[in-house]
Amino acid sequence: MSSEGIAVTDQFLEPAPSKAELAISKGWVQGVALVMVFGFLIMGMLAARTYSDSMPQPQRVVGPDGQTLYTEQDITAGQQIFLRRGLQQYGSVMGHGGYLGPDYTAEYLRLSADHVGQELRDAGVQDPTAAVVEMMRTNRYDEATGTLQFTAEQVSAFEKIRDYYADFFGTDSTEYGLIPQVITDPQEIKELTAFFSWTAWASAAQRDGHSYSYTNNWPPEHRVNNTPTADILVWSAMSLIALLAGLGALFALYGRWSRKIGWHATETPSLRFRQPGEVAITPSQKATAWFFLVVAVLFLGQAILGGAIEHYRAELSNFFGLDLAQILPFNLARTWHVQLSLLWTAASFLAAGIFLAPIISGREPRRQSWLTYGLLGALFVVVAGTLIGTALSTFGVDWAKGSIFFDQQWEYLDLPRFWQALLVIGLFLWMAIIFRAIRSRLKTESKLNMPWLFFYAGLAIPAFYAVGMLAGTETHLTVAEFWRFWVVHLWVEDFLELFTTVMVAYIFVMLGVVRRKIAIQLIFLDVILYSMGGVIGTMHHLYFSGTPVEHMALGAFFSALEVIPLTFLTVEAWTFLQLGSRQQSRSSAPFPHRWAVMFLVAVGFWNFVGAGIFGFLINLPIVSYYQIGTALTANHAHGAMMGVYGMLAVGLALFALRYIIPPQRWPEKLAKLSFWSLNIGLAWMVFATLLPLGVLQLWHSVNDGYYEARTLNYITQSGNVVLEWLRMPGDFLFILGGVLPFLWIAWLGVRYGIKATTHTLPAETLFVEEHAHAEEDRTGMAVPGRSRYASDRRVTPDESGEGP
Repeated sequence: MSSEGIAVTDQFLEPAPSKAELAISKGWVQGVALVMVFGFLIMGMLAARTYSDSMPQPQRVVGPDGQTLYTEQDITAGQQIFLRRGLQQYGSVMGHGGYLGPDYTAEYLRLSADHVGQELRDAGVQDPTAAVVEMMRTNRYDEATGTLQFTAEQVSAFEKIRDYYADFFGTDSTEYGLIPQVITDPQEIKELTAFFSWTAWASAAQRDGHSYSYTNNWPPEHRVNNTPTADILVWSAMSLIALLAGLGALFALYGRWSRKIGWHATETPSLRFRQPGEVAITPSQKATAWFFLVVAVLFLGQAILGGAIEHYRAELSNFFGLDLAQILPFNLARTWHVQLSLLWTAASFLAAGIFLAPIISGREPRRQSWLTYGLLGALFVVVAGTLIGTALSTFGVDWAKGSIFFDQQWEYLDLPRFWQALLVIGLFLWMAIIFRAIRSRLKTESKLNMPWLFFYAGLAIPAFYAVGMLAGTETHLTVAEFWRFWVVHLWVEDFLELFTTVMVAYIFVMLGVVRRKIAIQLIFLDVILYSMGGVIGTMHHLYFSGTPVEHMALGAFFSALEVIPLTFLTVEAWTFLQLGSRQQSRSSAPFPHRWAVMFLVAVGFWNFVGAGIFGFLINLPIVSYYQIGTALTANHAHGAMMGVYGMLAVGLALFALRYIIPPQRWPEKLAKLSFWSLNIGLAWMVFATLLPLGVLQLWHSVNDGYYEARTLNYITQSGNVVLEWLRMPGDFLFILGGVLPFLWIAWLGVRYGIKATTHTLPAETLFVEEHAHAEEDRTGMAVPGRSRYASDRRVTPDESGEGP
């Protein structure tokens, strides 16, 4: 619409009241407050227990003669080397990390147990099985002095394993998917071995007053009598009971209140969707086209890196004749792959928030586009700094060691400290930009109406991402894991989910598809359902990280409840799918967002399958005990991260680009191709490769041993390699048919985007309610002021608390 047309429309806006009333009953507010207070109160208690009762980190580890073997400083230095060189993106420790290399905790435990057994045999013990168990499980840590005493056999095992890692990391080839001679310094090898040794000791030594180890007897290892504990079995059963009870309650309540909650269409008799080309674009909205182009480029890079990572598992030292590890070792490729997955989806959310803000407020402050371009520049700096810094860190450049600009952090938070802090600052600046745009609207609304909910949900993104700053490379492993998973789980699966719901609900309000009251109820329901299980459910990541057993008990029980809101989304998916088509049948203009809505429908599907089914599959303590760090974890990660946040990011981009790209240049067929290719390609990845690989690896772990299931010998078996190759068609379809068309659409937004013409827009309105006798303005659109409903006004009867 031209700015002139908008002026005609705006003159019929009804004056907004001084303060809009709360649109829903206070019972919803009380429900959210109760759930949030309860959840974070428990999390506070668990945080205190994490600091006070996690596996101890000894000040000194000594032999039977009192001679120091290694120190607390050596353990911390080894942990920093492990992170700095990207080894957590190659293998894992305590089950968390990459899946190509071994789990170093399990590997050290197996090698040390075998060495101790051999030492005892050499000393004349006929059957050392019981002696090995007793030696490895006896806790010789003196809390008063901070001293841990090893037996002579354990000291000998440490020295032998140190030599083993010197050979492994000093290999002058890329046969393991790493750069040649990754680590050759003897002191660094000692420190790295000390770090692995400490985690292995904690996994076997019995916790004071209990018959299980600091890691709840993880990893499974019969040589030291590490078997599932009673807590693992009992809380797995309780999780299933919680799930069944929760689902029963959900369907009972849904049957009773289904007409009151959920995605229900507005009862407007007739409406006309504002068509692309008719809707004016503000300067900041036009600027988001560059954001979406960057999003598409990063998405393409991340997808190509994913293909390279997969190829390592099919051909470890050969990439179609190229020795890829010389220039792009597995750990660097996976680091970039994981970081870009977070960066491109987050960037799409940032751009979508900026795009929606002027529609929410009805106006845009002057020079808002300058701030938008400034934020885009900051994003570019963070991405470039992260990629360059992690590359220099992985390759071990001497002058980069120990620098906040280059040293990698923990998995998923790999970006070096400086860029991590800069990203946090950038996210807060993004919210300042949003606040600047909607400030005038916030003044007229109750603190819990839609504009404020949009602001709160956005503010939670930088606030909870910033929690990751508490996990530094020098932080105690268990403590770092606690705070790291606040980001990996709580930030992603709760607060990004909340922001998702708010944006989707707001878009549907703007399109006239749902009433504001229904949208607000859905947002509050989302907070209650997701936070009920999602907050405390964060602890399902810490079953075996050295935390007290209550972390597992509470994490398992509440994690099961996370499936309930995902089931609700599935039940509502059909209604959600029909909303656009229902309104289109009542509209005199076509619904312009078919493929954006289809991506949102895909979000609901993958939420249930990827996050719900695949997530619950690995979250039961007894299953996690055998499968953590296997292909089933990767299966859940792909289904949930790409299926939910990736699809949402693309859907939001298409929603905004639909208005930015001139109608005559909109490539409807490419949007359709991208949708089906991304979804079919992702389904191919998980169902043809990752899921069967994970099931087979889980079976091998239970039947033959966790250590065996994590070795390269198992991963590169011919049957597994065939499954890895089967993924190639899905990868090609995903990249060529899915990502490239999306990239082209984003390029069209930059190349041919319509000119920004206004700083004012009809607040919250991308539709016009019309009737048979409604007058038309000069653009041919029904004039809201002449119809029975004033759809452009800011407050409806629903917002003042009245029912439909």
